[in-house]
Amino acid sequence: QVQLVESGGGLVQPGGSLRLSCAASGSIFDIGLMGWYRQAPGKQRELVARISSTSNTEYADSMKGRFAISRDNAKNTIYLQMNGLKPEDTAVYFCNAYIAVTSRNMYREVWGQGTLVTVSL
Repeated sequence: QVQLVESGGGLVQPGGSLRLSCAASGSIFDIGLMGWYRQAPGKQRELVARISSTSNTEYADSMKGRFAISRDNAKNTIYLQMNGLKPEDTAVYFCNAYIAVTSRNMYREVWGQGTLVTVSL
């Protein structure tokens, strides 16, 4: 069974920083695209950033310049460094990945359980 486990969320003051981690574990043959999404109360889930296996990155416009996604393929882990946090960044942050469990399997989309980030005084 493949799972994604996020960590690093918490309470931070406006202007502060947090670093989220997401580790994939289980029977994994290969991992393709990985990314972070977030969902604020009463809003739809939205893309934060994503990264390919060759570290090509894509960011939502509102996160550019403040957030940085990175990846360690040896550890099946991605990170999200968040700087200059604002109250509107408050949300549950979810990790997402496309994972193949064998060379013959198609890549299947997997979601983590989410980690809460709260930006408040």
